Formats: sequence, structure tokens, C-alpha cells
Amino acid sequence: MKHFPIFVNLVNQRVLLAGGGETAVAKLRLILKTEAEVHVFAPEAVELIESWAKADRITLHRRNMQADDVDGARLVYAAQDDDAADARVAALGRAGGALVNIVDNLQDSQFITPAIVDRDPVTVAIGTEGAAPVLARHIKAQVEEALPPSLGALARLGQAFRSAVEVLPMGRKRRDFWSRFYFERGPKALTSGGEQAVRTELKDLLAQTIAAKRSAGRVDLVGAGPGDAELLTLRARKLLHEADVVLHDQMVTGEILELARREAIVVETGKRGFGESWSQADINDLMISHAAQGHHVVRLKSGDPAMFARLDEEMDALDAAGVDWAVVPGITAASAAAAGAGLSLTQRGRNSALKFLTAHDVNGFADQDWRDLAKPDAVAAVYMGKKAASFLRGRLMMHGANGETPVTVVENASRANQRILQATLLTLPEILNASDVSGPAVMLLGLAPRAAAQVALDLDIDEMEQA
Repeated sequence: MKHFPIFVNLVNQRVLLAGGGETAVAKLRLILKTEAEVHVFAPEAVELIESWAKADRITLHRRNMQADDVDGARLVYAAQDDDAADARVAALGRAGGALVNIVDNLQDSQFITPAIVDRDPVTVAIGTEGAAPVLARHIKAQVEEALPPSLGALARLGQAFRSAVEVLPMGRKRRDFWSRFYFERGPKALTSGGEQAVRTELKDLLAQTIAAKRSAGRVDLVGAGPGDAELLTLRARKLLHEADVVLHDQMVTGEILELARREAIVVETGKRGFGESWSQADINDLMISHAAQGHHVVRLKSGDPAMFARLDEEMDALDAAGVDWAVVPGITAASAAAAGAGLSLTQRGRNSALKFLTAHDVNGFADQDWRDLAKPDAVAAVYMGKKAASFLRGRLMMHGANGETPVTVVENASRANQRILQATLLTLPEILNASDVSGPAVMLLGLAPRAAAQVALDLDIDEMEQA
């Protein structure tokens, strides 16, 4: 991000613009939405600028900008469609301590003016760092369609009532009040009775909220999916937006955590194989403690919470503490890995069964039905298997598995840095070591990828087979 989005207070602030043509008009249409003191400098100006001057919406100086004009100015726009003239104005602005924008010159501008959706006092600003103005306009059109014109009126009425709502404690109770007003009762009142009905509704809703008992806390056990934020369910997104507390494992990606409210408490409760981890008991206690304070907790688990994520232990702990909970499933890593590798996990004539297994559990390397897994048509998705690759190869080949059985390894499934590796059961540990697989990885036993990264290995296959 090169340009940090901020909203500058321009009430009674001097904003200067050099230019009197259509380029200047385009910028002035936006600037005139503010309460700034606008000065335009142009020896000649188009009719619309002249009309704004006659209506006292701007002060028009029919000359070029000078150095002393910039004193006390907050923003300076150069919009003269002349590179040399604009550069001169920009130099004056910088020397005078103002922020400078040169229209259609991103490189030499100190700030940019975004596309704006105006539902005053609600304002949505859309920027693309100057890279894609057409895309910004498209997004603006979508946002315009999504936000009803009445939104501004509700926001203004709500703003006038904010001091009265300070009687409610900060946090969930106050947030619930505003949510019910803006998304349920406010719009209905505005439609049925106008602004006076909205004022009455605000008073009634506040009285009801004050009288209501404190809301009980709850926990939602939510699947974050394999990593791509676009693969979250709609319900998962909604709950993240609403949560007071988000407790997540270390594999949940930053782009997903960005969906949480800025005010939310976000804690990584990582459980790392063969490494320092939070204990399950501590995670349970943290969920219960926050719920006891009336918080809405989202326990965010990578993939699907019901797949090797100790879901039963957490549900049992919440039940024992009398905390309400719900499970929101997510796309499990095996499904994302297969999709990324262009594979089907089942196929007529190949396999009518699919096994999901973890390579290690609380007691170390996990034991499996090795004889069944070693069959030629067996297909399995192996979770948490990087450190157990040699163990898996040994157990399977001891029980008759063919060393040439294909294994597809998908690292960081669904993410921008996804990588697909092709191996066989015989070469699996060496492929993992040579490829420096450090991200979360799923092994698809019995499946060969359509395309994979090539890894050069210097292996003595005969010696390995004898071993």
C-alpha cells in the first residue's frame, strides 16, 4: 500500500486549485462536497466554474497562483493540463507546506483523490493506487447499488443520538443497539413514518436495551478453510465480522484474520506438531472465560473443525461450562489440495472408498490399518505427515505396498504460494526434504497430479529398495 487511506477534516480549511478547464471541474465536483474554503486560480474559466463563483461556492482568482496564495492552505490541486504549469504550482504548494495533487500525475503527487460513494455522513472511498481507474469506477457502481440513499439520513439521525447511547457500556451491548437500529428497526421506521418515526424508534430501542439483561456469551467453532479467504462460507465471514474475540490456530492466514473487526481481541492459540504449543485445556479455559464475560467468541480452525481439530474436546468443555456453541463447517485441506492438483478424490473403477488419516496423534506417530492402505487401489488423504514420511513409507511397504505408488503432495493448498509435488511412496521423504516443504501440506496417497513442480533427486533407487 503506497497511499494510506485517511479522511482529512476540511471544515473552513483553504483548498487551492489551479486550472479553469474541464479537468479542474472534475476535481471541483468532489471538493465542493466538503466544507472547505475553495480558491480557484485561472486567467480564464469555463462557464460552470464561473457559475460556482457567482453563487459564492468558490473564490475565483482570474490569474495564476502565486507563492503567498499558499499560506495556510491544506491541499493544493494542479489541474491546468500543462505539465510545466502544473509543476510550477506543485512546487509552490510544497514550499508552502500544503499537500499537493497533480491531476493525472501519480508519481509527482503527494496524495490522490479516490472514487467516492457519498451517503453523507457515510462516505466510501475507493482507490487503486492509480493502477486501474476503470476497476475503481466498477467497484463504485457496485457500492452505489448496495447502499440505499436512505443510509445517509439514518446515519445523521444516529449521529445526533450518540450522546444518549453513551449510557450503555462500551462493547457488545452498545454494538448490538446500533446493529438493531441500522439494520432492523431504523430502516423500517424511516419507511413507515419518516425521520420523526426514527427519532421515536431510537428512544424506544434505547429504553429496551437498558432494561434488557446482559446477553450471554457464546462460542462458534468455525472452519477457516484451507487459506484462501474466498473459500470461507458466508456464515463464517458474518461471524468473523461480529465476533468480540477470535481465537485462531497458526495456519489461519492473515487475509482471513483481516476480516475480523478492528476492535476484536485476536489471539493465536497455536498447536504445532513436535513444537511449543498451547495446551488444549488452556484453549478451553480461554474460550469459557471470554464467554463468561458475555463475549461472542469465534474459535477459528484451519480447514474444517471436525477434521483432526479436537472438536469433540472443545464441545465437551463448553457443554460442561454451560456455554452455548455452534459448529460452522469449512472446506477441509484434502478437498482444496485435490482441487488444486486437478484431481478427484474418488473415481469409478479406481476407488470406491477414501480414507482421511493423521500421521501422528497425541501418542506420536499414529497407527493405521496398514494392510488395507497398502492395497493397490487404496486412496488416502494424509494430514500432518511431513515429519512422518519415512515412518509412513516403512509401514506401508512392510505390508506390501508398491514403492511406485503415486503420492501427490500439495503445500499451502488454495493459497497464492500453493505448490504441488509429485512423488512415489519410495521417494516421498527425499522429495519432501529436497523441496524444503515448510507450509501446511496434505499428501494424497494413490493419486498422481496432472502437473507438478519437478524436483531433481540424486537417489540410489536399488539401494533404497533393498533397505
